[in-house]
Amino acid sequence: MVSLNSKKQLSQFLSEDIGKGDVTSALLPKKKITVTIISREGAIVAGVNHAKEIFKIKGCNVKILKKEGSKIKPNQKIMSITGNAGKILMCERTALNLLTRMSGIATQTNQLVKKIPKRTKLYATRKTAPGLRYFDKEAVEIGGGKKHRLRLDEMVMIKDNHIAISDSLETLIKKAKKKHKKFEVEVENISDLILAVKSGASIIMLDNFTPAQIKKAITVLKNQKLRNKVLLEASGGINSKNISAYGKTGVDIISVGSITNSVKGIDMSLEV
Repeated sequence: MVSLNSKKQLSQFLSEDIGKGDVTSALLPKKKITVTIISREGAIVAGVNHAKEIFKIKGCNVKILKKEGSKIKPNQKIMSITGNAGKILMCERTALNLLTRMSGIATQTNQLVKKIPKRTKLYATRKTAPGLRYFDKEAVEIGGGKKHRLRLDEMVMIKDNHIAISDSLETLIKKAKKKHKKFEVEVENISDLILAVKSGASIIMLDNFTPAQIKKAITVLKNQKLRNKVLLEASGGINSKNISAYGKTGVDIISVGSITNSVKGIDMSLEV
């Protein structure tokens, strides 16, 4: 289901690409055609509902052949579009840009999710291109991950720069507790970890901890009977090569910025 807000964004994306009009497609005869979008590589499909909406804006009829989250092989058809030739080509690049990006995010997310235990959840971050966060985070969910925060108003997350500007971590935590039941604190050492847990933080982000350091931190929490009082999140420099090691530490959450800020789009094409 495409939300009203995302429909507005999709219309803006299309308008941005078209400008005052597609001067090349204006040269074409006004004829009705049917085209297909095909994937040139294996992937997890994401974004077909939004791609469909883009073509619908220009009066085209769309049939989705592979639903959101479908696993596809090279050269499989994803959707077919019928309509005025000029209108279809007018929408082609905007629809493909979003579809290939979202499918790339979903595919990469799915690959990482398979490398960690089911009890450990993979989260996206706010490292997204402006204007694309809603679509990027939706693609993460389609791939089997979690969104984390979409906006700054959703949850308090106390990070290093907040602490540097404030009097202390303890001061910030006390202020957060007065207004919020749930909040997250980023820590860089075990002493701050213990302070944050004892002060009532809901989630602790272990920033740039190695797997060995995380295991040590969890042991310390267990010895002080504090482990079950908080969710632990591993973050910083986590990728496909080391995520399995982080998954074995016992953390609850692993956040990875690269699934949205360094995404490789899936190779797809629109064929007449």
